[in-house]
Amino acid sequence: MTTPPDGLPRYRVLTGPDDASFCRRVSEALDLGYLLHEGPALTFDGENVVVAQAVVWPSGPERAAP
Repeated sequence: MTTPPDGLPRYRVLTGPDDASFCRRVSEALDLGYLLHEGPALTFDGENVVVAQAVVWPSGPERAAP
């Protein structure tokens, strides 16, 4: 597949509390074929750790095998 499924963009930033639900969302993106773009960013909002993880759709030689 040369483009992301379901009309998803090539670049996405997933955000949310650092919990199992966030990890599942990132895992689902990886299962679709996205690649992690660098490491996650973390912040603390006074109550929770909030995470942001960018994922990109591979478009060249770095494309992962399905």
